[in-house]
Amino acid sequence: MSLEIYWKKALDQTRISIGHESLYPLKTNIITSDLYQKNDFIIRKLDTSKFNKKNFYGPKQNPFCPWEKILEIDKIGYNHVLILNKYPVQEGHILLITNNWKPQNGWLDINDWKAIQKVNKDTSGLWFFNSSPIAGASQPHRHFQLLRRSKDEISCPREKWFLDMKLDNDRYSKLKKNIVVCNFNFLENTISLFEMYLELCKKIGLGDPNKDKKPRYPYNLLITNKWIAIIKRSNDHIHGFSINALGFAGYLLVTENSDLNYLKKFGPEKLLESFV
Repeated sequence: MSLEIYWKKALDQTRISIGHESLYPLKTNIITSDLYQKNDFIIRKLDTSKFNKKNFYGPKQNPFCPWEKILEIDKIGYNHVLILNKYPVQEGHILLITNNWKPQNGWLDINDWKAIQKVNKDTSGLWFFNSSPIAGASQPHRHFQLLRRSKDEISCPREKWFLDMKLDNDRYSKLKKNIVVCNFNFLENTISLFEMYLELCKKIGLGDPNKDKKPRYPYNLLITNKWIAIIKRSNDHIHGFSINALGFAGYLLVTENSDLNYLKKFGPEKLLESFV
């Protein structure tokens, strides 16, 4: 049974960081029922009414090098560190970053998988990775994100869709053509997890690190205790929506620039097709 030490530390550090005005939770309102009647997406609107712009000094060139010590949760091995997301939508939003420069758009290596596996053994949930700005990444320094889930909680609203897709031979939809899914088990040895990642990358057309200096296309990665998915991306911004891995997991964040009429008319899944 996991002790969830990292999760408890994340919550403690969240309180400390908010008290020192080093962490700014973003307030959102769930508006799903206004636009969509099923339960496989959660649509939130960013509330900017209490957005204290005085606290936002603009992005640093690289906020992870060095990272803010007040946001640090724990060191993970020799190569990684856990920190808090400075602008979380969910409490305890965790980032796993490399403690030295590694490019976000490069191939993930076995040390990344060792670090993910070590964290997940204690605190697990929905892991996601955005490989570049076109895939929704906000920073070029390598970072993975974790939204903690309790043992009996589903990882994301689209979990059933991904589990069903593993059994589905219909690859005619644009969305399914650009997504590959397979079973995943964190109890496998790290080499197997790393090899699975490389195999999925080849299958979806991202290439091979032995032949390609970096993946051929931007992509999103979703990892849970049951399945792993890679989504090949073509762009980031359409109809006023910016989509990262969480969009494909079923979490849509809309802003005042988002075309809600389009979303209501065509639905979230049609919207996602525009991004692959």
